Amino acid sequence: MYDVAIIGAGVVGAMIARTLARYEVKICILEKENDVATGATKANSAIVHAGFDAESGTLKAKLNVKGAQMMKKVTEELGVKYRNNGSLVIGFDEEDRKRIEQLFVRGQKNGVEGLAILEKEELKRLEPNISENVVCALHAPTGAIVCPYTLAIAAVGNAMDNGADLKTGFAVCKIEKAEDCYEIYAERERIKAKVIVNAAGLYADEIAKMVGDNSFTITPRRGEYILLDKTCGDLVSHTVFRTPSKLGKGILVSPTVDGNLLTGPTSVDIKDKEEKCTTEEGFAQIIKEANENVKGILYGQTVTSFCGLRATGDSGDFIINAPKPGFINVAGIESPGLSASPAIAEMVKELVEKQGVVLREKAEYNPVRRAMHRFGVADMAEKNAMIKKDRAFGRIICRCEGITEGEILEAIRTNPKPSDLDGVKRRTRTQMGRCQGGFCTPYIIKLLAKELGIEAEEVTKCGGASKLLAGKTKEEIQA
Repeated sequence: MYDVAIIGAGVVGAMIARTLARYEVKICILEKENDVATGATKANSAIVHAGFDAESGTLKAKLNVKGAQMMKKVTEELGVKYRNNGSLVIGFDEEDRKRIEQLFVRGQKNGVEGLAILEKEELKRLEPNISENVVCALHAPTGAIVCPYTLAIAAVGNAMDNGADLKTGFAVCKIEKAEDCYEIYAERERIKAKVIVNAAGLYADEIAKMVGDNSFTITPRRGEYILLDKTCGDLVSHTVFRTPSKLGKGILVSPTVDGNLLTGPTSVDIKDKEEKCTTEEGFAQIIKEANENVKGILYGQTVTSFCGLRATGDSGDFIINAPKPGFINVAGIESPGLSASPAIAEMVKELVEKQGVVLREKAEYNPVRRAMHRFGVADMAEKNAMIKKDRAFGRIICRCEGITEGEILEAIRTNPKPSDLDGVKRRTRTQMGRCQGGFCTPYIIKLLAKELGIEAEEVTKCGGASKLLAGKTKEEIQA
């Protein structure tokens, strides 16, 4: 029996697992997909928000500011890229100025440090490519960027290295209350846990209903993005937001920690929790508004586009409570959920204690997860040392990103271990360059098959029926 079962291995569930793994408790992370970080965590704006947007007094405001303050240390411990690049909210007219002034006051009330309202001349010195039509901006120097799926993978890996279990392909279909625990069922397996933490993202309302909690609903909010090549990555240094509306923070333009330029997202409420298609209308909106924000965006340098679904609760705030004994909701964690995730984990830890779980710190707990080797950014002496230790680091597999066989093998062998092509992609950045895997995919399939002890035809893109190969060409010709 487990002390705590965490349903959902997005960035919030991952941070909760890592926080609880500090203590002498038996933890299991349950994820319905083939890998961790495959929901909203793999497809969002990657922003560590400063904390000026959320209404004062809400959980969003409190946990955003606290989580943002914690993020630098967390990323350092987990070996994850983090960049304190600051953010700007730009205004085009006097109505926008009024809204920016309100955000300034709210941010100060929320405890955000360093906020300032910049006039056009000062703003242009800071960001020369900002639109000529911008009249003012809110500057938040504590804003930052991070890679959300890398953060989640590292947090789950650190939790596992400290004793937590991970079960992927575990789609919860039923929960039953026993005398002293819950029994959690998937199609072919069940586990028992004294406490359940419901961090199931888009499906958190459905998990809650399994224990008789009908107090909230989750609506998917579609957000489309366009990602540009690294040649565009220095067009802006800050994350540039438009003045926000009730549906969100609008179309942003931002560098990424890996040097690309990100534009988006759209914001459309839909019904289907699995609909992740991109649309012509969405792209048109992104291009139009991004070009209004920043001059010189070269959409001919687009690398890829994608869509993510935000889990929007009906309360207007994060839903973090314990509606039933031994059952904790962590639901409706839309923006600024990534920013708030370390602070959410601390709050959940306190709720777990209130459910009667004794948290005694492990003497051997290690909060540090060594960063993966990055051959492309190493200096010549470091590269030579890597190759001397393991010749696999001397073989480039992904030409676009400069990723070696050694890095891929290291990722496949490190918790949480990937078992499909997309899992390797999220851990190494293979298949993320200009050719989008056109060159490196066959080599990665070969490496995965060998490491997993399976045939190449069994390797999938993202689990399930997403097989990549139907057979071997020469065998088909001979037949």
